[in-house]
Amino acid sequence: MPFLQLKGIEKTFGEARIIRGIDLAIERGEFVVFVGPSGCGKSTLLRLIAGLEDTSAGALELDGRDITQLPSSKRDLAMVFQSYALYPHMTVYENMSFALKLAKADPAVIREKVERAADILNLRPYLQRTPRELSGGQRQRVAIGRAIVRAPKVFLFDEPLSNLDAALRGQTRVEIARLHRELGATTIYVTHDQVEAMTLADRVVVLRDGLVEQVGTPLELYDRPANQFVAQFIGTPPMNIVAATAVPALAAMFGPELPADGSIGLRPESVVLTAAGQGQLDGRVELVEALGAETLVYVGVDPTGGGAQFTARQSARTSLRAGDPVGLTLDTLAAHLFDAQGRVLRNATAAR
Repeated sequence: MPFLQLKGIEKTFGEARIIRGIDLAIERGEFVVFVGPSGCGKSTLLRLIAGLEDTSAGALELDGRDITQLPSSKRDLAMVFQSYALYPHMTVYENMSFALKLAKADPAVIREKVERAADILNLRPYLQRTPRELSGGQRQRVAIGRAIVRAPKVFLFDEPLSNLDAALRGQTRVEIARLHRELGATTIYVTHDQVEAMTLADRVVVLRDGLVEQVGTPLELYDRPANQFVAQFIGTPPMNIVAATAVPALAAMFGPELPADGSIGLRPESVVLTAAGQGQLDGRVELVEALGAETLVYVGVDPTGGGAQFTARQSARTSLRAGDPVGLTLDTLAAHLFDAQGRVLRNATAAR
């Protein structure tokens, strides 16, 4: 039996159906990430699980117990918010121990749990400081520590890194992954950042318009997307999607396998740059992004059909500049084919 099960969960606000019948099973100790564009319903779904919103239909079961109608305080869940939600007049110790004090736990037990969480999160030197004396990353760790001391059955994270700068996001992401391994806790994490989803999750749930588009491991979604939406959403930079009519020479490589109104999808690593006139297609460099460990080259191809832009990823550095002519060699075995409605016709057949 799944540890946490969602059965036909729906949420409406007036006439608007925000969550439109979601079924999902989450196993004990699993790290599941909800990902999708703004407005897809991922934070609303998390709030329904937490009990911060009432479900309009469906049922929630946690560890064999129906929690659909239980208040948030009775669900044995702990939520970490985007805004930290710390009490500014309390010390770190007081913030982390507050829920246990309300529950009238033994002071010795409270101290033991807070100090253990502080050690896990490297917060012991800051226990007597107030939130204003901490950096953003330290405040987020306090919010996580407050959840740890409650020892909940499920941790819920609602875009916890979005207020941090890039360096702190990377550092805190590593800390959250380490924390999950050490505690073995069931975790549900909401983000719009594909890098967070790919690096943290055991399984990723891709949402769009209140529905689940696909559930799978990060590499399953990357290699075998269920449709064009998932293919473009998972992966940074996104998959190259080219309409069959835009580059007839490319469409001809797939013959009758590709309908006239279909599309071809190629990951940036499947696009190789060659000298002008020596590839399957010819184009012109539009932009070069030199990122150090890798280089992204954006190439415009403008045949009679109307043209398209390809992104090529390469590990080598390049002397190419905007305006330079280049050739493109495409790994057709690594191509994904979609019909006019974005449904997958074929995923990559190249060995991975």
